[in-house]
Amino acid sequence: MSARAAYVAAAALAMAMAGCGGESHQDLRDWMRDQGKGAQGKLEPLPQIYPYEPFAYNAFDLPDPFKPRKIEPTKGSNQLAPDLARRREPLESYPLESLAMVGTLARDKAIYALVRTPERDIYQVRSGNFIGQNFGVVTGITDAEIKLKELVQDSAGDWTERSSTLQLQQPDPRAQGGRR
Repeated sequence: MSARAAYVAAAALAMAMAGCGGESHQDLRDWMRDQGKGAQGKLEPLPQIYPYEPFAYNAFDLPDPFKPRKIEPTKGSNQLAPDLARRREPLESYPLESLAMVGTLARDKAIYALVRTPERDIYQVRSGNFIGQNFGVVTGITDAEIKLKELVQDSAGDWTERSSTLQLQQPDPRAQGGRR
């Protein structure tokens, strides 16, 4: 490096150092000082703390709500109890929600309903047949539904009767190869 190049480099460095020193940005410092003059903080008072009042539990003679209890069934005779010794019909092994009514059939002045199982088997049922897992007996058949009376056991162990229906399932045109 020549002496002249070294001199030019030293002069540039000196000018750069001169630009960094001094009282530059004084206007910025004055503005910051003026902004903090009117600022005051406000703290909300602490909430009042009340002394602890213990609770006296006096319900020792009542049942513990955190222990499970067994509900004892009533010992009376229940007229609605199903015949458990009766031979089961094939459709009693399926939940009612999994069965589908797909049509009706009339033969010898008797109306039969056609019921499809989840395995896609079709069964004929008539009034008096049993269907579903809740001891449901068919009480009536129309073109649109099968009416049932089911026997269910409540939490006390008593048998109660409820009405249910199995609605006719409308065929899906896509499932039969038709177009919409």
